[in-house]
Amino acid sequence: MPPGPRPVPQLEQINAEIFTLTYGSIVRQLIADFEDLDEVNKQLEKMGYNIGVRLVDELLAKSKQGRCSSFREAAEVVARQALPMFLNVSAAVTNWSADGTECSLVLTDNPLADFVELPDEYRSLRYSNLLPGVIRGGLEMVNMEVDCRFVQDMLKGADCYELRLRLKEHKDEQYPFKGDD
Repeated sequence: MPPGPRPVPQLEQINAEIFTLTYGSIVRQLIADFEDLDEVNKQLEKMGYNIGVRLVDELLAKSKQGRCSSFREAAEVVARQALPMFLNVSAAVTNWSADGTECSLVLTDNPLADFVELPDEYRSLRYSNLLPGVIRGGLEMVNMEVDCRFVQDMLKGADCYELRLRLKEHKDEQYPFKGDD
């Protein structure tokens, strides 16, 4: 039998309200700078991607987690290790496709969206679009190219936050040198 889930290592925590309000200020500034909500959505995802690229090293080091051998295992690590470690929330991994290349991460809480109400003119804003970028960036660093997007959002009236992940490619490990044969 495989070992059970590893305990989530504790990191130094910042005040959740300060984090939430700081994120809100970033979103507000992007709206002021770009004025186009589609561009704001792209910028949030891009920022998240850049964060995910860097966070994966910390996750691997602090959790003592080895490289994931499958997309299913990677989704479980994101849900049970990464999200609790960095956002203090967990997610359920559900709705697997028959071929195992798509799944959903369902969150009942999203600290990025605390204290937020979207006015009608911002309905096309994907306020928490940082999260799909973080997941995409982190998984890319472990050789899994994915699409990640919100399909349900409590800010838009849904009863949960649901992120849909789709594996596009799982690349083999690349080594910078060849051994002598």
